[in-house]
Amino acid sequence: MTGKAKAKERREKRLQEVSLLRTIPYSDHQRWWSSDTVAVVTGANRGIGFEIARQLAGHGLTVILTSRDTSVGLEAAKVLQEGGFNVDVHQLDVLEPSSIEEFCEWIREKYGGIDILVNNAGVNYNIGSDNSVEFAKDVIATNYNGTKSMIKAMIPLMRPSSAGARIVSVSSRLGKLNGRRNRTYSPLAYLIAMLLAHGLTKSVGDYSLNKGVKGRLENPTLRQQLGDLDTLSEELIDRTIETFLKEVEEDTWKSGGWPQTLTDYSMSKLAVNAHTRLMAKILSDRPEGEKIYINCFCPGWVKTAMTGWAGNVSAENGADTGVWLSLLPDQAITGKFFAERREISF
Repeated sequence: MTGKAKAKERREKRLQEVSLLRTIPYSDHQRWWSSDTVAVVTGANRGIGFEIARQLAGHGLTVILTSRDTSVGLEAAKVLQEGGFNVDVHQLDVLEPSSIEEFCEWIREKYGGIDILVNNAGVNYNIGSDNSVEFAKDVIATNYNGTKSMIKAMIPLMRPSSAGARIVSVSSRLGKLNGRRNRTYSPLAYLIAMLLAHGLTKSVGDYSLNKGVKGRLENPTLRQQLGDLDTLSEELIDRTIETFLKEVEEDTWKSGGWPQTLTDYSMSKLAVNAHTRLMAKILSDRPEGEKIYINCFCPGWVKTAMTGWAGNVSAENGADTGVWLSLLPDQAITGKFFAERREISF
């Protein structure tokens, strides 16, 4: 059996394990939540977000499904409500401060606060081997700034509890600081990079990865600064993103040492990962009874509209780790990155 076949076999086995784990009910002492527990899922009208909302509601929580498009959100919520789930819905555009403010006020008046925030809203404009940065500003604004804005807005609404409130953000292995380093671009290299990034293979046979794509930040100093909690700051993350967008505007980004696989999406998720670690450090000072635990996860290459339906992971399996993190009985886990219910490195 080739290395690629073995890697595929291992992955399929792990997904089967995850599917099995999902069928095992939580015991009474593990269930820190109830029907009064409120979870907000952004961008939940379809894909992974919809599935996260469905699974959380299936565990008996009250789920607030949000959607930028009101009518689409209402239709999605109706599907879940007709299934007997306790699901509410509200319009939310994470790019608009006024929309976030209105949503917060609605939450405050109707529920008094929330217990779980799942940051799922995101965009990607590249399909297949495309790597256009035409919409880089929108990708960064939605995936990173939108996530950051929601966290900032929701923290004051997170209700005190002995179990702690939870923040979970959908991210990607493509945003890892220490991705594989390669030299030039080719369509085959793109495919290999995607397979490697999502754990679909660990072997590429006779193909030389030195002919592949740049899979990480090339600047070792910047990688060190972003990877070190002592030097990591919101200013550093924002400055890194601003530098990238400036080079996109000047059309010099290809020589800037940025990842060159889904570059804008990779950078947005690199920022989400870094911000997750930073917020975990900041939130760690909160007193007992008011703790907030924050983590992020990679759902894999999921078969949704965002991947052009080219993924090989079902939405059900893709959503699983996000739901698991939201409900994790061991609430001391924070500032970590997960995939398939296992911690992975940033």
